[in-house]
Amino acid sequence: MKIKQVCIAASFATAMMLSITGFAGGESEGTLALTDDSSAMVGMSPRERVASTPKGELKNPYTDNEEMISAGKDRYFGNSCNGCHGGGAGGGMCPPISNEVFVYGSDDDTLFRLVTLGSDDLQKAGYYRKGMEGVVGPMPPYGDIIKTDDELWKIIAWLRTQYKGDIKRRDW
Repeated sequence: MKIKQVCIAASFATAMMLSITGFAGGESEGTLALTDDSSAMVGMSPRERVASTPKGELKNPYTDNEEMISAGKDRYFGNSCNGCHGGGAGGGMCPPISNEVFVYGSDDDTLFRLVTLGSDDLQKAGYYRKGMEGVVGPMPPYGDIIKTDDELWKIIAWLRTQYKGDIKRRDW
């Protein structure tokens, strides 16, 4: 219980700091120009993207794109994700993102919605826990802190590079 309270407090403090300083925004909205089908996956806030896309249809346009992965690493640290999940996404006071256990699922759609909505609202949207970690603090909603879906996709692209699990379990 104490770990859960610490994780909630740290997440809330980070979210408030980023909101107050305006640091979380990163890139400005609408500045990305893509020329392939992936353009349909960027260009709005994470909350707008979640609300406008049917469950199961979100797909990261930046998977395995080295330039976007590098930008995602910068945004991971810029949004202080490392404060809870560790510098290499290996965990800390909250679950790791680098192993095979993804509590709600490891697909792009689920991860995007989890970061955007937080674990409480994700459960209200019909998702349930598929796995457990030693640290089970809730994920706070970052859909208003991370300003664009483009920024969130870059973070997720970088997170994928930190995966240390069995390659056969990769579903992105």
